[in-house]
Order: sequence, then structure tokens, then C-alpha cells
Amino acid sequence: MQTQRTWLLFILVLVVAAMSLLLYPPLRDNQPPIQLGLDLRGGAQLTIQVQTTDEITEITKDDLDAVELVISNRVNGLGVSEAVVQTAGADRILVQLPGVSDPEEAEELLGETAQLDFRTEDPTVISQLDVRQREYGALIEEQISAEQKQDKEAIASIEEKIRQKQEEIAALEEQRFSRTDLTGENLRNANYGPANQAGTQWQVNLYFDSEGAEKFAELTKSVAGTGRTLGIFLDDELISAPSVGPEYADTGISGGRAQISGNFDASEAKTLSLQLQGGSLPLPVEIVENRTVGATLGQDSVRRSIYAGLSGLLLVLVFMVVYYRILGLIANLALGVYTVLTLACFTLVPGFTLTLPGIAGFILSIGMAVDANVLIFERTREELRSGRTVYRAVESGFNRAFSSILDSNVTTLIACGALFWLGSGLVKGFALTLGIGVGVSMFTAYSCSRTILFLTVLGLPSVRQKPELFCPNLTASAKS
Repeated sequence: MQTQRTWLLFILVLVVAAMSLLLYPPLRDNQPPIQLGLDLRGGAQLTIQVQTTDEITEITKDDLDAVELVISNRVNGLGVSEAVVQTAGADRILVQLPGVSDPEEAEELLGETAQLDFRTEDPTVISQLDVRQREYGALIEEQISAEQKQDKEAIASIEEKIRQKQEEIAALEEQRFSRTDLTGENLRNANYGPANQAGTQWQVNLYFDSEGAEKFAELTKSVAGTGRTLGIFLDDELISAPSVGPEYADTGISGGRAQISGNFDASEAKTLSLQLQGGSLPLPVEIVENRTVGATLGQDSVRRSIYAGLSGLLLVLVFMVVYYRILGLIANLALGVYTVLTLACFTLVPGFTLTLPGIAGFILSIGMAVDANVLIFERTREELRSGRTVYRAVESGFNRAFSSILDSNVTTLIACGALFWLGSGLVKGFALTLGIGVGVSMFTAYSCSRTILFLTVLGLPSVRQKPELFCPNLTASAKS
């Protein structure tokens, strides 16, 4: 009984925490608990067409993937959650930005050609950074000493100096790299491949034109063996900072070819090579369509969907009480806990946005949560009909049904994982909401229902001695 009380306290704490996340704005930086997707609240939709040039007359899949990656990075820079960036045909990219009220700003940003350039660390700035870092470390030591002495005036003074030092360091970090004349226009291609025969490490291969080969050789010669790195920037964002070994101090890396290695796995190497391709390809892009999208379902359709969902849920709740009696009432309580916990889990996922497929996944997981209780209760009824006491029948029902519940939910989670891994956009949203819902339903169906049932119902002798409350039309052999 003490174990059940502990579980009940734990469940209550979870419910209170979940309700706080959903109802208390400061915990979410005054943001709504769940963001709605483009199909529910509208936004901007842009269609971008990748143009060919005299040098590149055909756009390959790699070209399109590289441009798509650059666009995705820029969308992330806009701070739009659950944006959809996907290819559409052989030369077009579709971008959906939920909640964006100024599509012209998005068009200006996304329509620019990606800018790739190579930079070197400024030795003067590096030396200044070293000095500031040492000064910062000394201030931290002074702060620790002042806190130990509980000297409030000294602590306040040191904190202000630390803040100023942090600003100085941040300003120097922005000046850390100096621009050179080597840009993405000089990079012909970039790909990736294994760096060893075992395939445990991967590298990115760079190929420059003749002009770029000379610039790259001079650039690498200037930093070889100095400890300074070569910064590779895409749209002014540092994407890689490789160093150059001292063996290239005399000639630099010549021949127009180079490798970037550094414990990359295959995925990391592919991402970096696509970023380099996206910045190096002289492929202009054109916004061929830019429109503001209203909620595609419409307010009336959304309202009807809510009514339909609530009606279906009410029917399920009534059926559970009518058919399973007290067991159904417990299932309904557990279903309420499930709903609160699942919605709270949605708010904890970074960038989570609820779309129509996501709602479908959530509703489907509600059905699976009820299904788990049905399996448990039917097992319980079988035990009651065989003559077991109410307590033993309920206990056996939970224990015997658990393997079936586990098998069905694990197979569903495997399907969700496949959809999330291989799918994109709205399909991922469906898989995520269904997966979270299934995981929470396993917890509520077994732990929550069991705790409430054993502690509140079976703890009452007057209820425990009436098996007909759990299963009507029992024979006389079924006793409490």
C-alpha cells in the first residue's frame, strides 16, 4: 500500500507540473503552450526556382539538395518553428513559414545567393583574446574569493568587470577572422568519402579552379604550423575551422585539391560537403511564387473538427463507464491524466508545432490509451468469472495484459520511428505526436490506472466485496 501511495504522489506531482507548463505563461516566455502549423493558423508560402547558368546547364539532385540545405539554414535563422522546406520537382523548392506576417522579408532573405568565403585568423586579435581570457579567468578567481568572504560591495564590482570583460571578448570574437579574396566562386566541387579503410572516419574533399588553387596555396602557407585556423564561412556563419599542418609551411596546399578531416562521421561529412556545394554553386534562385496562406482548414472546419473530436471522446468516456462500471471510471480518470501529460510533453519538444496530421496522431494515441485499458479490464473480468477475488482478479488482469500492451505499443513506436526517420514535414509531425502519445499511454494505462484502482477503490471494503460492480452477471462462485 505504501508503494501505491508513493506512485500516487508521483503522478500528482507530474500532473501539477504539466498543468503549470500549459497554463502559466512565464514558464514558456509568455508564448502560447503549443504553436499551430501553417494548415491551422496560416503563414507564408514561397516557391523558389533554381536557375541554370551558361556553365551549369542542368541542375542535378546534388545541386538541388545543396540549395535546399542553404535555404533550410536561412529559415532557421528566421526563427520560424516547424517550417517546411522540401524539393518540388526537378528545380523547385517549396518553403512554408507558419505564422510569418511579412513574406517580403522572408523573400529578401531566401532569394539571395549563398555566399561562401575563406578567412584567416588575425594574429593580433588572437593575442588580444588570449590576454582578455587570462584577465577573465583572474576575475572569476576574484569573484570566488569575494563570495567566500561575503563581501557584497566587492562582488558587485567584480560582476560588473566580468560583464565588461565578456563584452570585450565577444567583440574580439567577431573580429577573429579576416576576410580574404578566396570565395565560393573559386570552388568547383566538394564531396565526401571515407578517410580510412575501416570507414570509421570520413573526410570532405575540396576542388578549386586554377585561380582558386593559387589563392588556397598562399592562404594555407600563411597559416601552416602557426596554430591558427582557416575559417570557412557560409552567409557569414562559421561552418568549419580546419588547421593546416607545418609540413605545408613552405608551399602551402597546392594542386587545387584539399581534404578536411577531423573525426567526422558520414552524416557530418555529408552535411559539410552540401554546405560547401551550396555556397560554391553559381546558381541563382528566383522566387516564382510568394503568397500569404490562410489557415487551410478554415475557421469553420477547425471548429467542426474540435466538435467532432470532443463528441467522439465523450462517447468513449460514457461507453467505458457503462460497460466497465468502476473500471471504466478509473480508465476515464487515467485518460484525463494522459491528455494533460501528453500536451505538456508537446510543449517540451523544441520547435514543436501542431498541424492537422499531428492532431490525427494525438487522437489515434488516445484510442490506443483506451485500448490498453480495455485489454486490462477484459483480463480482469476473465479472472472474476473464474472465481478469483476482486483484488486478485485486478492484480492478475494488469500482470497478464502487460505483455500484450507492451508488444502492441513497441511495434507502433517502431513504425513511428521509421516515419520520423524517413519522412519529412507533416509526416514527421504525425509520427512525433503519435510516438509521444503512445509512450505516455503506456505509463498511464499501467501505472496510473493501477495506482488509482488499488489505492482508492480496492482500499474500500464495501467496494471490494461487490464484484458485480466490476463485472455484471457474475456467478455465485465469484466472491470478494
